[in-house]
Amino acid sequence: MGQTVPCILDGMDKDLKNKTLPELKQLVTQEQGRAFDAKYIFSFIHEKHIGAIEEISPLPKSFRHRLVEAGYRISSLDLVERFVDPDGTLKFVFALPDDTRFEAVLLRDGDRNTLCISSQAGCKMACGFCATGAMGYLANLTGAQIVDQVYQITRAGHTAHNIVYMGMGEPFDNTQEVLRSVRILNDPTGQHIGQRRITVSTCGLPEGIRQLAESRLQLRLAVSLHACNDRARSELMPINNRHRLSDLLDAIRAYQKKTGRRITFEYCLMKDINDSTRDARELVRVVKGIKANVNLIEFNEFPGCNYQPSDKATMHLFASVLQEAGVETVIRFKRGQSIKAACGQLGATWLQADRLV
Repeated sequence: MGQTVPCILDGMDKDLKNKTLPELKQLVTQEQGRAFDAKYIFSFIHEKHIGAIEEISPLPKSFRHRLVEAGYRISSLDLVERFVDPDGTLKFVFALPDDTRFEAVLLRDGDRNTLCISSQAGCKMACGFCATGAMGYLANLTGAQIVDQVYQITRAGHTAHNIVYMGMGEPFDNTQEVLRSVRILNDPTGQHIGQRRITVSTCGLPEGIRQLAESRLQLRLAVSLHACNDRARSELMPINNRHRLSDLLDAIRAYQKKTGRRITFEYCLMKDINDSTRDARELVRVVKGIKANVNLIEFNEFPGCNYQPSDKATMHLFASVLQEAGVETVIRFKRGQSIKAACGQLGATWLQADRLV
């Protein structure tokens, strides 16, 4: 796939699930195995979902023993809870070894399922309309912990037609592990999930967008916009104080020039905050000249948040302004709200529990 292979074979990372195939080839060479053993290890972990080195039967017993003695392992997330919404949305709560919790969501849309996975437990970005931002940052997930969300949910019998990095966390605050996880998911020796079925969503970190452009990965990029001037956006999204809207748009244009790929702008509509026809016209101005579509998202309330959702008439009026200007626009109404699995609600259950203590 043409990517460079970072040197992570110095004893710092012993999780075989967290290695791309090129990294495993380095490891096998280092541990004096046969060159083709790397493919056996990768396929048994990522295609057959074997959880113990001793069970990778094509490897010589002596080599399996050597790996175990050297401290190598195959990690697995702990699935601790599962919730079902009446609309068919599923929420899964996973635990890290230290019992830090994070969530993933499966959204059903007719006969298509979208799996929304997390790149972090919690989030540093502190967006005012997001429960995950309100709970704060807890941990970066490794590539293995990111892909294992996909494996555990699909192995439970749930088909994932599309995968979106839109769960907990900011993917470009954990870029190396996010891109590692994409390469693992896409590798033909494992799951071979098509890159164009994978979307990475960012709140607007220009450097991450530029890194994605240079990675040669054919992913879909979604950018959370939510306001179209620096004053309003900074009030909603503190990251805008560090990376102004003009810097973000420059990175998006550079990404598009490099890749030729369409951008999705996410825009969460909040009553009397960013939902006027003037806001809609401002959004038209911002996206002008960018090959893009806009997802208008119905705001989902959570404990401690003072924002309110726009009414449906306002949402439709806002959408009509964009559509009349030639901007491809879709309204995304609430899904999974009863189990706090809707957009911006991940972590809301814990926020509510904290406030009741």
